[in-house]
Amino acid sequence: MAASPDFALVLEQLRDDTHTLPARALYQFSDLSKQDLVALEATWPHVSVERRRSVIHDLGEIAEANFEVRFDQVFRMALEDEDAEVRAAAIMNLWEEEAPDLIAPFLDLMQKDPGVKVRAAAASALGRFVYLGEIEEIPEKQLRRIEDALLATITGNDDLEVRRRALEALSFSSRPEVPALIEEAYHSPEQKLRVSAVFAMGRSADPRWGERVIAEMENDDAEIRFEAVRAAGELELREAVPALRRRLGDPDVQIHEAAIWSLGQVGGPDARAALLSLLDETEDEEEREYIEEALENLAFQDDTLDLPLLELDEDEWRELGDSDDDVPPPRKRLN
Repeated sequence: MAASPDFALVLEQLRDDTHTLPARALYQFSDLSKQDLVALEATWPHVSVERRRSVIHDLGEIAEANFEVRFDQVFRMALEDEDAEVRAAAIMNLWEEEAPDLIAPFLDLMQKDPGVKVRAAAASALGRFVYLGEIEEIPEKQLRRIEDALLATITGNDDLEVRRRALEALSFSSRPEVPALIEEAYHSPEQKLRVSAVFAMGRSADPRWGERVIAEMENDDAEIRFEAVRAAGELELREAVPALRRRLGDPDVQIHEAAIWSLGQVGGPDARAALLSLLDETEDEEEREYIEEALENLAFQDDTLDLPLLELDEDEWRELGDSDDDVPPPRKRLN
C-alpha cells in the first residue's frame, strides 16, 4: 500500500541518514492513516539503526511537550524493532497509554526479551496497569496476571535492574506480599534496591512507611534523598513539612524541585507558608511558575479536604473523580 504523497516524502527523508530529519517531518508521524502506517512498517527495517533510535527518542520528547500529537502507532510498531535500545525507548514512550492490549506485549517483553534495558522498561511500564487494576479500571483477572508475573520477576534470578523495576511497579498493589518485599529491599546491601524501596514506599500509599521516609530525607545518598522527598508528597505526610523545608535548601536541583512538589501535595498552613516564603525569595521565573503550580495544587488539596463530602451530589462527586492526576505523573529520576 503506497503512502500518501506528503508522507512518501517523509519516508524518503527518513531513509536518507546523510541529512538530519527536519523537525517538521517528525510531526507527520502523528495520527497516521492506515496506508501511511503500512508504508512506514515496510520502510522502517531498512532505516539505519542510528536513525531509528534518534527518531524514537525525538518523537518521545515531542510527545512529552505537546499533548496534541499522538505517536503511539509508531511506538507500538517499534516494540518489535530488532534493536534493544529502540524497543526500550518505545516502551518508555508509551508510559501514558492505558490500553489493556499493551499488557500482553509488556509481559512478554519483561519475561523473554534478551535486552536487560528492555525487560526493565517493560517491568516499569506494567506499574501503570497495576495502578489501574487497584482502582478497578481493568479486570481483576488481568491485574492478578500482572502481579503474579511481577512477583515471579522480583523473587527470580533476573538482572538487578529488572527486579528493582518490577518491585517499583508492584508497589501500587495491595497484595499482602508487597510490604515484606519493600522491607527486604530496604535492608539490601545493594544501593539501587534501597533506592527502589524508598520509591516503592511512596507509591504504596501505606502510612506505615512515614517515619522511614522522613528519616531518609537526611540520607547522604542523593538518590535516596530524592526518592524520600517525593515519597513524602505521595504519602501526604504533614509531619514531613519541617524536613521538606530543609530540603528546599538542598544543593541538588532535582531534590529542591521535588521538595516544592511535595509541599504542594502535603498541603496545610505550614507547607503553604514555606512555599510562599520561597516564592518571595526567588527571582527565577521558571522556578516561580513551579512554586505557583505547587501552591495551586495545595489550595485544591486543602479545599477538597474542607468540603462537606457527604453533601456532594452525583455530578460533583464525578467532577472530583475526573482529575487528570488520577494516575501519577512520570517522575524525574536521578538514576
